[in-house]
Amino acid sequence: MMMRGRLPVFRSVRCGGRVALLLTTVAFFSGSAFAAQQEAVVPQAAKQNAKKSKDPVTPVTQSQKDESLLVTARRRNQMEVISGGQLGALGTKKGLDVPFNIRSYTSSLILNQQSQTLGEVLENDPSVRTTYGYGNFSEIFVIRGFPVYGDDVAINGLYGITPRQLLSPQLYDQVQVLNGASAFLNGAAPSGSAIGGSINLMFKHAQNTPITRLTGDYASQGVGGGSLDVGRRFGQDKAYGLRLNVAGLSGQTSIDHERRHSVALGADFDWHDDKTRISLDMNYQNQGVNGGRPGVFLGADATGVPRVPNAAHNYGQAWTYNDLNYIFGMLNVEHDLSKHITLYGAFGGLGSDEKGNYSTLTVNNSQTGAASAGAMYVPYAQTNESTRGGVRAHFDTGPVKHEVNAGGSALWEESRTAYSMALNSFDSNLYNTAAVPAPAENWTGGNLDDPMPTSKTQLYSLFFSDTMSFWHDRIALTAGFRYQNMLINGYDAYGTGERTSHYNQGAITPVVGLVVHPTKRTSIYFNRIEGLSQGPTASGTNLVNLGQIFPPFKSVQYEVGAKYDTGRFTTTLAFYQISQPNSYTEPYGNNGTFIFRENGLQRNRGAELSVNGQILPGLRFNGGATLIDADLRRTAQGADNGHTAIGIPNYTINGNLEYDLPFLRGATVVGRVENTGKQWVNTANTLHLPVWTRFDVGARYTFAVAHKPLTLRFGVDNIANTRYWASAFNGYLLQGLPRTFKFSFTTDL
Repeated sequence: MMMRGRLPVFRSVRCGGRVALLLTTVAFFSGSAFAAQQEAVVPQAAKQNAKKSKDPVTPVTQSQKDESLLVTARRRNQMEVISGGQLGALGTKKGLDVPFNIRSYTSSLILNQQSQTLGEVLENDPSVRTTYGYGNFSEIFVIRGFPVYGDDVAINGLYGITPRQLLSPQLYDQVQVLNGASAFLNGAAPSGSAIGGSINLMFKHAQNTPITRLTGDYASQGVGGGSLDVGRRFGQDKAYGLRLNVAGLSGQTSIDHERRHSVALGADFDWHDDKTRISLDMNYQNQGVNGGRPGVFLGADATGVPRVPNAAHNYGQAWTYNDLNYIFGMLNVEHDLSKHITLYGAFGGLGSDEKGNYSTLTVNNSQTGAASAGAMYVPYAQTNESTRGGVRAHFDTGPVKHEVNAGGSALWEESRTAYSMALNSFDSNLYNTAAVPAPAENWTGGNLDDPMPTSKTQLYSLFFSDTMSFWHDRIALTAGFRYQNMLINGYDAYGTGERTSHYNQGAITPVVGLVVHPTKRTSIYFNRIEGLSQGPTASGTNLVNLGQIFPPFKSVQYEVGAKYDTGRFTTTLAFYQISQPNSYTEPYGNNGTFIFRENGLQRNRGAELSVNGQILPGLRFNGGATLIDADLRRTAQGADNGHTAIGIPNYTINGNLEYDLPFLRGATVVGRVENTGKQWVNTANTLHLPVWTRFDVGARYTFAVAHKPLTLRFGVDNIANTRYWASAFNGYLLQGLPRTFKFSFTTDL
């Protein structure tokens, strides 16, 4: 046996007509923040063109010819958290060169951690926490104290074409997280979130190296699945590319009686020549939850936060479910008019069909867990189209370099829904949950078989920016603006189908950003940028300004930070403030009337530290910490002034450490910790969730079998089986997952 790189090398020697293959195996891993890139092994005797290979080839003596076969495999520890990403109007940029805090989680991390939803990928990010949507199982992501709804996750910079409740990450090459407001970069998000940060996904495409990768997954209690990833390039100069991805899973999760299933199919095509690049991505996704554990509301009679139930206990009902189907895709085109000017355009679409029967628990007695629950069936469908186009130009004016970006975007979205619900709630209990037959849902709104439109949204925008570089690119100043128009109509989907509301407002959102490079590997940056969401329309009873339409809410962010990037190691330190206006109703005069105002304000201030990369040879770290003060500044009649916004932890810490075992080549051990600070449950700040901490461990081992690399992984999430309330965002409680065992293998065919 001989060693090469960091993985074991095995020799097979033919003896008396038999081949003896000496192998060594070891048990392995799952959750990692930095994964192993495997390369195919090469039979020595078949390498007639060995001189063309970039890898050295071990010489074979004359007596060994036709008798020996050398098998090698090599692991590259690649950066799986990359500084930089796609910044909408500014294009794809390296993190060190932009005045924003952006990073990208790669497909290798997704593979090694067996991530089955977007939320599981973002467990690696210290500035992101995940909760559920209102009364369902959809994932909502909280960045800098503000939500990012699934509707407002982008793909390659396009809003409106992403599956909105649960998302299968196996179709994507990168999951990119931008901390901070982004109205100039991406335009207004269709659902009005993405104020404190945004999430962007990038499809996989074929690389120059062919890939045929098979993966099998298992997670307790009985979720099994796998994926196949195939990529090839064809034609002269490898101009044509094809990438196919198939992934699926089904089974019972580590929560009692909860079952999940998913299927994801992706076909990605691309073509390029010296001046033009075209890609076409077509995808299908189905996700579903049966008997899922819901969030928990606190009723008016609940006097405290209830103790956390057993980690695996399910207080949902077996008849609850959702089934989510999406067809989506996009076309991207880029063309270089010259070496200085590039035209680009993209068009995408989504068709969705969602159905679900939901039941949310409301706890009325915090000590005994006595609760009530209801039932509601909701069909929901969307038809969306989204597009953007623009020009990017590079030129010089004397000693100043310019990168000018100009273009526009548009989004058309139609949502259709209906509902049926039980008129009466039924009794339940948080701790001793009895199975209850599905109640009759005899109160219906709309057409359940063919839902009518509830809203139609049209968003149009135009943008312009100029990034000016001085002093040998050591200083870069970005200035620009985006004009956004919002046309949103509401309809009576549960009755006549007629239009009930009309909103047509516009706003200009500017941006200023400055980057200074003291050295080639460091930068100091500043930005002032805004977030944008639909303004309210005064509604309620006895309002003196009933029906008044307010302009879009503009959230203002100021941020300053510093970055250090060696290519193998990056760290970012950022300080920010985001001020978000909001609305409220308060008494007007002494005659029992009220007035609807938009004078409210929430101010979030914080600091973020992220560290990613190789600390020492064989030792890698991904994680960081955040501090945040989410302060309610102007509230109705000043009742909650100075209080902290609900569901926003005062700090979060993530740490993911990998270590390559020096005594066993190819083996890596992994540990991860998540720590989340105190969260208030109510705006009066009388109830809060305690600090919680979760530990994950695992290991992986990569070696060669039959000339091909094989990676085995084993891991345990929440190894201590800690019971904890993970989130109180939006005022309802979400329980953390119990101890979960994971196993997977990956081989290149």
